[in-house]
Amino acid sequence: MKSYIVGVGMTKFEKPGTRAWQYWDMAEEAGTKALADAQVAYEDVEQVPVGHCFQASTAAQRAVYAIGLTGVPVYNVNNNCATGSTALMMARQFVEGGISDCVLALGFEKMARGALGAGADGGDFASSPVARHYGIMAAAHGFEATPPTAQIFGNAAREHMERHGTTERQLAAVAAKNHRHSADNPNAQFQDVWSVDEILAARTVHRPLTKLQCSPTSDGAAAAVVVSERFVVRHGLHARAVEIAGQAMTTDTEESFASGSCIDVVGTPMSRAAARLAYERSGLGIEDVDVVELHDCFSVNELLTYEALGMCPDGESGKLVESGATTHGGQWVVNPSGGLISKGHPLGATGLAQAAELTWQLRGEAGGRQVAGARVGLAHNIGLGGAAVVTLLRKP
Repeated sequence: MKSYIVGVGMTKFEKPGTRAWQYWDMAEEAGTKALADAQVAYEDVEQVPVGHCFQASTAAQRAVYAIGLTGVPVYNVNNNCATGSTALMMARQFVEGGISDCVLALGFEKMARGALGAGADGGDFASSPVARHYGIMAAAHGFEATPPTAQIFGNAAREHMERHGTTERQLAAVAAKNHRHSADNPNAQFQDVWSVDEILAARTVHRPLTKLQCSPTSDGAAAAVVVSERFVVRHGLHARAVEIAGQAMTTDTEESFASGSCIDVVGTPMSRAAARLAYERSGLGIEDVDVVELHDCFSVNELLTYEALGMCPDGESGKLVESGATTHGGQWVVNPSGGLISKGHPLGATGLAQAAELTWQLRGEAGGRQVAGARVGLAHNIGLGGAAVVTLLRKP
């Protein structure tokens, strides 16, 4: 059975504390926008998986009750930074499994200012669910007094530079591209354009990563309405529908830890495996993709993900971004929204915001950031601890 996204919505992503709103306010805004976009009433929704990482266990119910009180099942989902795409995957499974015809996937986050701690919960190293990951990093690189997430990805960048000759300018080129893209995205937390030199001159967070190469903490929400083919037909939603052509989630295997490399610990093997499964399930390959929204929590992760998705051989990602192949006019447009670096990264909402951007792109509704002729989109969302979700969307 096929599944389709027929409606999407999101709030503007903002620096924590910018607005005097609560998480249920942002969830109501995103969910209401998605339902209106789908031309669907909340009374048609049969299940609601909701992603969040920092709120209490039944925060999903508090958020959804602001949209409607119909008594349908509401699920609280937490998979670190891959939370939003996990909620989307649950919605797809409900539909494709024949359990439901209409599901609302919702994600939100109200975050504190400042860098995350050793895990998405902000806890200390010893109690973190990703202590094994940080332990491998510490064995290879030590543990410094810098933000832990920037540290583990920064060390992955150092390894990539040592192995493949990747340069600091190539890492900065990722951030420059994504900041440039975000200038056309009214929902982005940042809309400033920065040159490679300005990015390199910014404050160092953990060498070689500067502040402008790191995703910020953010407040925001996003949502998608996922329906069956018969629901599309019954409600005449063909013009709104974008098919979920293939999707896969993977978690860590021994490969993530065996090498002792931060490149593997931060999820490259998971991403590679999820991409392979998504390609197999969709019958599509990376050569069919026009537009990509991927998890650039730090600039280096965009380079690692190019390689994991098969966009270039291992070690060639720095050259790929410098060539212009991943921006407008290139083979793919990667992170036209601005990505996590510039659009923002409210953990529970990120994966669904990627789905929203790709839906707008495939419908031709992305305004000044529109990718000409886009027919196939790929979303990549990853969380340490770990989960990697790759989703292929196709305009029928």
